[in-house]
Formats: sequence, structure tokens, C-alpha cells
Amino acid sequence: MDEFLITGGNTLRGKVDLCGAKNSGFKLIIASLYADQPSKIQNFSKIGDIYSTAEIIRELGGSVEFGENHSLWVSGSGLLKQEFSQTTGKLSRASTYFIGPLLYRFGKAILPVPGGCKIGRRPLDRHIEGIKVLGGEVKESGSHYEIYGKLKGGRYRFHKNTHGGTDIMIIAAASAKGKTILENAALEPEIDDLIAFLNKMGAKIKRTKNRTIEIEGVSNFVPADHFVMPDRNEAVTFACCALATKGDVFIKQANPEMLRAFLKSVKEIGGGYETTNDGIRFFYKGNLKALNIVTSPYPGFMSDWMAMWMILMTQTKGTSIVHETIFENRFAFVSGLQKMGAKIELFNPVVPNPDEIYNFNLKDDKPGNFHAARVIGPTKLTPITMEITDLRAGASLILASLIAGGTSRLTGVEHVDRGYENLDGRLKTLGADIKRIKNG
Repeated sequence: MDEFLITGGNTLRGKVDLCGAKNSGFKLIIASLYADQPSKIQNFSKIGDIYSTAEIIRELGGSVEFGENHSLWVSGSGLLKQEFSQTTGKLSRASTYFIGPLLYRFGKAILPVPGGCKIGRRPLDRHIEGIKVLGGEVKESGSHYEIYGKLKGGRYRFHKNTHGGTDIMIIAAASAKGKTILENAALEPEIDDLIAFLNKMGAKIKRTKNRTIEIEGVSNFVPADHFVMPDRNEAVTFACCALATKGDVFIKQANPEMLRAFLKSVKEIGGGYETTNDGIRFFYKGNLKALNIVTSPYPGFMSDWMAMWMILMTQTKGTSIVHETIFENRFAFVSGLQKMGAKIELFNPVVPNPDEIYNFNLKDDKPGNFHAARVIGPTKLTPITMEITDLRAGASLILASLIAGGTSRLTGVEHVDRGYENLDGRLKTLGADIKRIKNG
């Protein structure tokens, strides 16, 4: 396993490009399986989630060909199997996204329970219950789902917001016979990227209201050429790096409309930013102030931004509270930050209406889980040797190491590679002292 050696103390300056969105690219590849001829996906990120998805498709008999300039071609014409292995299924959270294309081609799908980061239970009930409404017959075991039938249109209302569930229902309903109406659907921009791609393939999908999506199922799909939207989570990562190291970084392709909640928070803590037609510049302009935030579905402050934001809060003056409402167990990384000297206290706030506030299923919560953190700053961080356990926590430990005096050693960098393309290389171009040590 590779390692990162990071010597902190450098101020980050310069320009950086964003890669294609992690939360968009892999599902466009899966949706491409509806067409017999190859679809071209441009601006994909060279990350673990893309390659694990390609591995699954090849195991099923489909075709994925990688070209130059971040382009790939994918076709479902050679699909031979309705089932892929537990080994490939555990590599990512993508397995349930295959329901639509496999039922479309075979009327059957056998899928392992998804893997991915250990940040809490993914509420798959919101995926599976929707498929049942569309006529899918679902049999569940401890390790996999068996789904049968040809789907028909229907009306389904999500009990709570779900980005992945909305994606999966859109992909599945695109080929269902008749009209499907999804209510209380998620609003994330990556979902609209998926809708745009499927419509290029011949699907008939539109948002009719703020959280309502109508889908008229079609029986034939054509290949499409699509440019993956830039990754807004990467934009926040580099912005936090700029502000926490008292630097000045211009992030090309960063879209202010998709970052409204983050930009509002940056302004409130006293951070600097300027928007242009080409991106957003983030810069340190003086002492930063503490700020309380609550994570929430789009257009709110993303859960994926929370870990990076907490590192930034260690460098502000005062006490900040971060209240995580999307996942029930996303503070596992805090113990490492505490070892680095961060003054962080985990606690459970008094919540009078938890089922309305928390987006996770309350039944999945456990007594030992914490849902909020109190961060006291400013704090001088010290280096650490530690294993990275999930994607966003890994990015936060990298940022903490960039701030800390001395040299940190981080193992488990494959978790970071799963969602960031060449993060260490791009940080180097901004002046970071970070080295990748290849082991094996």
C-alpha cells in the first residue's frame, strides 16, 4: 500500500484544475449500458471508483475502453451475466446502480451489498422500496439482492432525501414501461448531470417542480457523448487548503452556483474569495472566525465537506460547532486529529425532533455514535503517523498534515485515490511538501 509523507508549514499558492465529479462519472458509465453502441464519457476522473465500476462492467461482459485526454467509451452490447462477484461489488457503492440496465436486458439482477467508505449505513431501503413500487420483485439475503421482473412506471415518494436513491430510481425508471413520478427527490447537481446524459441517450426525464421528477420510460437507447461536470467536492478541498495554510489558490472551473452554502460560510468566517467566469479564487486575508454549521442535503452544506471544514475550524479563533445530520457515524477520523493536538469534543446535541433533523434512518444509529463536534481554535497541530480509513477523512488528515509542524506519515492512501485523481501531485504544484512512497 502506498503512503504519503507530508511536511507541513508551506503556504499554498497558484492555480489548480478540477477533475470530473466523482459522484457523477461512475453512474454515467453504468447508464451507458442501456445502449449497444459505445457512449463517450469525457472529463472522467482517473480514480478508484471509475476503475472499480469498469471492472464490474467487464466482469458482466460489457466493454470499457480508456482513451487519451480523460475520455472513455463504454457499451452494454456484450453483457452476458446478471450477477457480479462479492469481490468487485465490495470495491465501491455502485452495485445497486446496475439494477436498471440489468433488468432492462435480462429481467434479472443479482447484486452484492455495496461497499465504499465506512461512514455509516447507506439507507438501501430507500433504493429497494422504490424498485418494488416499479414492479421489481426483490429477495434479500445478508450479502446480496436478487431482483426480478420488467419494470413499470409508478409513483414513489422518498421518505427522506437520498442522492443515491434518486440516481438509482432515475436510471431504473428510464427503461420502465409508462410514466414514473419521483417525489421528494434529491436536488444535487450530479443528479441533473445524470438526467442530461440519459436524455441524450433517448430517455425522457424532466424536473417538473423543485423536488419532483417525471420519467417517461423508453424501450430504445442510443449512445451519447457527454462531458462530466467538475467536482465541487474537490473545489472545497482546495479552498480549505488555501485558507488553512494562509494561501491564495485559484480553482479553475469551480462553479459558485453549486457552492453557495460553502461560499456563504467562507464569507462569515472572514475568508476571501473572488468569482470569475473561469473559476473561484480563495485567499487568506486575516484572522478567521469560528462558525457553527449544520450539514444538510443540497443546496445546504454538504456532509462531504464537513471533515475538511473541521480542520479549517482548528485554525479559527473561538469555538465552532459542526452538526452532522446526513450520516450517523462520520466522526471516526476525529481521534487522529485529537492526537495531532486538535481540541475537538464530540457530543450529541439535544434534538427535539430527530426524525425531521437527521437524514439517516434512526434505527441504524447506535448509542456510541456522536452527531456533533465542538472545535476550539486556534490550535497548533503536530505531525502524526496514521492509517486513512475513508475518503473525506483522508483528505482532512492530509490538510491537517499540511498545517502541522514536522513530517506526517499517512498510510491507506488508496481511500484517497478512490475519489481524488493525483491529489498529491496537484498539491505539489501549489507548493505542498508531499511525497508518495510506493510500497509493492
